[in-house]
Parts: sequence; structure tokens; C-alpha cells
Amino acid sequence: MILAARTALVTGGARRLGRAIALALAERGARVAVHYRTSATEGAALVAEIRARGGEAEGFAADLADAAAVEELARAVTARFGGLDVLVNNASVFYRTPLATLGEGEWDENLAVNLKAPYLLSLRLGREMRARGAGKIVNIADVAAFRPYRDYLPYCVSKAGLVALTQGLARALAPAVQVNCIAPGPILPPAGATEAECAALLAHTPLGRFGSPADVAAAVVYLVEGTDFVTGTTVVVDGGRVLA
Repeated sequence: MILAARTALVTGGARRLGRAIALALAERGARVAVHYRTSATEGAALVAEIRARGGEAEGFAADLADAAAVEELARAVTARFGGLDVLVNNASVFYRTPLATLGEGEWDENLAVNLKAPYLLSLRLGREMRARGAGKIVNIADVAAFRPYRDYLPYCVSKAGLVALTQGLARALAPAVQVNCIAPGPILPPAGATEAECAALLAHTPLGRFGSPADVAAAVVYLVEGTDFVTGTTVVVDGGRVLA
């Protein structure tokens, strides 16, 4: 697939990894739908930046914990751009959920945003891609899918489910649509992490440093534009963290 004149939706696209992915796709000529939940200011700034560089972009607000809002997001993006060629399921919630205080609400939110929303978007938009004869879906998981983090049980389960969803969708939507997954590791310091916590994390990362959002964005571009013969796989971008 050549990205020029194609349309891509990046969920959680206003900040951090999502922002880097949206910019990378726009730089390759894609029209970009930037989804956000509460980051309206950052989303508007990103859309303005893409347009200033000569690209085409539009912002879309939606709470992915709400299935009706997910459906409306898919409808609105399709109506605005006349179809979708690339879906990047990047948005997620990530916060501590210690077992001693873990409740049903935290479980439901993690599974709804991190797994159910990608499923619903992929089902709706993937079917449309298949009907048109081509499409790419890239899910952003986490190395926690393979090595769960302590005190993040619902998050880790949701990301493991996203890997399984990738494999199932790859078979269901083949051969027209390729579906792959990226599992980042220590790309950015966790929000609120102390210097000591960051040092401890890097001590168990063979490359000994944090990566860059550009590393994940490059992997997305490869899976979308660099090959049409990879599907159902998970690309780990973690500096070797999963090996430690």
C-alpha cells in the first residue's frame, strides 16, 4: 500500500505515541483522522501542524469506553473522508490497579477502551476495507501482553487480548486486509514515574535507555507501506525488555 492519498484513523492520536504515528503517516501523504477523548487542545494543534505542512487532517472527539461513541466515530470519519484505508488502534487507558483495591469498574474501563473499542472499530471498518479490496489495521499493544506488570492486571489482560484479536482478525479479513500488532516497551517514561523508578526500569532493559515514539511510528509505517505480506504478527519494539 502506498500512503499517498490514502486515509488513516489514529485513535488516541493527539499525544505521545499517537501523535508521532499520525505525523509519520501524514508525512507519507496520508489524510489523517486524529481521534482524542479529552485532549482537544493537543488534537487541534496536531491537525493545524499537519495542515501547515501541506497535509490534510481532521480531529474527532469520542469516548471509546462508550460503544455508541465508537460507532459514531467510525461513521463520522467515513462520512468526512469517504472511506478508510488504514486503522491504527492506539488509544488506551493505563493506570495502577492494585489487586487489594481492584474493582469491577477498573476492569470494565480497561477492557472497553483497550480491547472492545479496537474490536468494534476493526469489525466495522475492516469489513468496509475488505469490501473495497484492501486495507491495513495496526493495533498498539504492550510488552505487558507477554510479561504482565505488577498492579496493572486489567491493563495487561486487555493488551494480551489485543494480540489475540490481531491474530483472529488477520485470518478473518484475509487476504484483502492485513492486520498486525506492535508491542512497545519502555518508549517513554511512565507518567508520574520517579527518577528511581525510571532507573530501575532501564536496568532491566538490555539497550539501557528509553526508546522514542519515532521507533513505534516507523514500525507502523513499515507494516502499512513497507510490506503487504505480513499479517497476524506482533512486532516488539522494546529495547530488549521482554528478554530481561
